[in-house]
Amino acid sequence: MVDDNGLVSVIIPSYNAERLISETLESVLKQSYKNWEAIVIDDCSRDATQQVVKTYAEKDARIRLIALDKNNGAPAAPRNIGVREARGQWIALLDADDIWHPRKLELQLKAMAEIKIQFSCTQMQDFSDGERLAFEEPQELVYEVIDFQKQQLKGRIPASSVILSRELLLSFPFNEETRYKAVEDYHCWLRILQTAGSAVKLNYPLLRYRKSDEQISRSKMKMLGRVYMVHKEYPRGSVAKAMVFTATHAIGAFYYRILKRKL
Repeated sequence: MVDDNGLVSVIIPSYNAERLISETLESVLKQSYKNWEAIVIDDCSRDATQQVVKTYAEKDARIRLIALDKNNGAPAAPRNIGVREARGQWIALLDADDIWHPRKLELQLKAMAEIKIQFSCTQMQDFSDGERLAFEEPQELVYEVIDFQKQQLKGRIPASSVILSRELLLSFPFNEETRYKAVEDYHCWLRILQTAGSAVKLNYPLLRYRKSDEQISRSKMKMLGRVYMVHKEYPRGSVAKAMVFTATHAIGAFYYRILKRKL
């Protein structure tokens, strides 16, 4: 049974996010759905990220900071720590520079309850620093089913849009090896979809994804190399399969991220 009134634990890994994390936390505070906690796991930032989060935590007890004493070099370990520390039935992932639609949690949980599913995501739309964001009211929410085969062909699940049961992420934690950086989420979704069943994707951009020059995902060849690695090393993987799925990812990335600027 999917409880659309259950506590949602929002897991936010951060590293040197002083300039951006306020906008991200504000988008959580503005949610129409109020039964949430936000856990910021700071990966030993060298700027004032922790001080910014502490200021928010002092004003709202739903926000708490976990300050790590050493840097892990990737968000996988902070996310796993956040999941273990979470009190909620549901986990919602959010990167420290992304922004949510004010009704994201409400609409997504309602859809999950109606469909009776434990794993969901939404479309996302890119934006750049300085761009003014406008959130329109969704008129009609339609969804598609994302299964293991679809995810193999092209990553269709934006990490900051995901809501899923805490039990799923405890069973399928993110791979913390640094060579899996930026594909640890893709690898995680493959394992969940293959073992625990399909996800549902709301075909409306309830997530705004910030594009910046520092993101590893901007390095297209490096990302494709890591997609190749995931498929080559995946159970029953092979060089041939890895080449095919890397090619389909490249084609999909060109269409969705360069031509359409959304996923």
